Amino acid sequence: MSTTLLEVVTPDRVVVSHEVNMVSILTGGGELGILPRHAELAATVKPGIMRVKMPEGEDYIVVTGGFLEIRPDRVTVLAETAEIGSRIDPDRAEAARRRAEQRLAERRADLNVRRAEFALQRAILRLEAAELSKQVGTPFERVLNK
Repeated sequence: MSTTLLEVVTPDRVVVSHEVNMVSILTGGGELGILPRHAELAATVKPGIMRVKMPEGEDYIVVTGGFLEIRPDRVTVLAETAEIGSRIDPDRAEAARRRAEQRLAERRADLNVRRAEFALQRAILRLEAAELSKQVGTPFERVLNK
């Protein structure tokens, strides 16, 4: 099966640079499945979980928004934040979820509701990606630790 280069980059680092068979990502126009030799395209990225199929198996990456550029030989995601599911600490993500829920429940006058809702959404996505990666055996860990 043919592959294309996937690069997921945040302002801090390159999260992934690896050959993949397919990427599924949530964009401003909906969910997009990307195969090698896809037509060129640029799109916004919505917060969500990227599903990545590679020769070593399937894994997941949480992104919290950004931009996507597709070229026939590569897929580049410029993300605000991105985390490989297997590198997420479920206990920290669960604590963040509880904190965000508590802030939203209190509804103090100085609460930035939008920010608290975003924190809750991010924590939920992180928990889901960690669980999905665990279920598939965390291929990115095997690939990136070689």
